[in-house]
Amino acid sequence: MKRWWNLATLFARRPKVGQTPADAVFRENKWSLLRYRPREGGPAHRTAVLLVPSLINRHYVLDLMPGKSFAEFLVAAGHPVFAIDWGTPADEDRYLTFDEVCDRYLGRAVRQVAASSPRGKAHLLGYCMGGTLTAIYAAAHPERVASLTALAAPIRFHDSGLLSAWSRAESFDLDALVDGFGNVPWQLMQSSFHLLRPTLGLSKMVGLLDRAWNDEFLDGFLALEKWGNDNVSMPGELYRRYVRELYREDALWNGTFALSGERVRLSRIECPVLAVTFEHDSIVPKESAAALLELAGSSDKQRIHLPGGHVGAVVSKTGAKTLWPQLSAFWAARDGPVARPRVVQLSGKGTP
Repeated sequence: MKRWWNLATLFARRPKVGQTPADAVFRENKWSLLRYRPREGGPAHRTAVLLVPSLINRHYVLDLMPGKSFAEFLVAAGHPVFAIDWGTPADEDRYLTFDEVCDRYLGRAVRQVAASSPRGKAHLLGYCMGGTLTAIYAAAHPERVASLTALAAPIRFHDSGLLSAWSRAESFDLDALVDGFGNVPWQLMQSSFHLLRPTLGLSKMVGLLDRAWNDEFLDGFLALEKWGNDNVSMPGELYRRYVRELYREDALWNGTFALSGERVRLSRIECPVLAVTFEHDSIVPKESAAALLELAGSSDKQRIHLPGGHVGAVVSKTGAKTLWPQLSAFWAARDGPVARPRVVQLSGKGTP
């Protein structure tokens, strides 16, 4: 009886997220640049890593909780680590443009991070839409980018996924949506993700009942659910161009997309490139994310393809044992001599 009572009060638990110590080193409008504090003795690697999340999701998915935090793992591995927190757009941000976010906001973050590195460059990791932004930026400003990692990032938008089909449907009145709402409500976008896998909620509840006795599982489950229901709306004008030119015109793949008036050609990306794709990703199909390797002009291109989906494969124990070490090794191999070797050990119950 006690266990069932615990299940009934399960969601009263409030898991703490984003716990890796960090400081805001730059702020502008709603967004801020976070710098994670290095472990004792300082970082072992010279070139800093900038984590760029999607505009519609909170950054702490990459710093979920102790023992299940990618940011914590990287700090422990000796990398200088920064992350963008996009914040929450308000009504006045409805006219914020794609150029303002990708060229100016992201550009300022990259310059801040690059200035902290002796090489004057930064390793960029963009997750989902953040990967699209970083790919565009790297093509427009290759001189500041030490390497580009696109983590489940859409590049070719005319793909086999439902989001691509829905976005290009004639019945989807894009202008009416943006003109009516201003900022596109996060609830509307979240609903579209739920429709991609309509039975996912039921499946998660069944899994929860099966493992409700496991406190470690419960903490991780609730932390991820908190993140999954803590989304943000997207500035209307940015969304309008994102759907019209990328989803409908596939402008990035076709080479017709422009940033601040200049044509963006991904062939200008000559830094090392890593594309991470997932076999069961219903949000960004693997062929969409892998397209970056076809277009990038770099001679150093790699792909990591893993089972799993868009989120779970990134923050799971399996990801901590497989994906995270590969990403760290990719940057370490392109950083020059390592000043001090490190042994990675996460806090909490998780293991790398």
